[in-house]
Amino acid sequence: MIAACRRHPSTAGSEVFRRVRKRLGYTTNRISPATFRRERLGAVARREPATVRLGTPLSSAVTAMQEGATRSVLITDSEGRLVGILTEQDVVGRVLAANADVGAPVDRFMSPLRDALGLDAGLGEALEIMARGGYQGLPLVDADGWVAGHLDARDVLEYIAEAFPQEVLNLPPRPHQFMEQPEGA
Repeated sequence: MIAACRRHPSTAGSEVFRRVRKRLGYTTNRISPATFRRERLGAVARREPATVRLGTPLSSAVTAMQEGATRSVLITDSEGRLVGILTEQDVVGRVLAANADVGAPVDRFMSPLRDALGLDAGLGEALEIMARGGYQGLPLVDADGWVAGHLDARDVLEYIAEAFPQEVLNLPPRPHQFMEQPEGA
């Protein structure tokens, strides 16, 4: 935390200063931790989800993942409702490790849908689910189970960088590193 001194308003005219710590709530945009946790996923999620239907060949699902520059592809039923997800981890662990047939249906390799949230859910809830499940992303659905979007960990990082530009841009390349001598002028 960066500490700064500021004259306390109730001590006008005296030399008494109050120590103020720079916290999440004192950023350029004045976003409090509570506001951050309550931010709606519809405002944070930016990635268009890659989707394929049940029965799609595995090779087409992987191609959709690559073309969408995503880490997963959402699997829908014939009506377009979300039923599962195929992640990079699934491809490595279930497909490559087993030397599977890429013409096989994606259904054999996908993970069944465990967690999904609506666009009105809060970012805090999404982060808790992602941390608990070890997910790098989370499908977003509407009230009827139709795919509404996808929240990726990169979306969260971009949101933080935009919400706290000064704090992010002023970080050293390796925050844990300490220089032996100062650099620059």
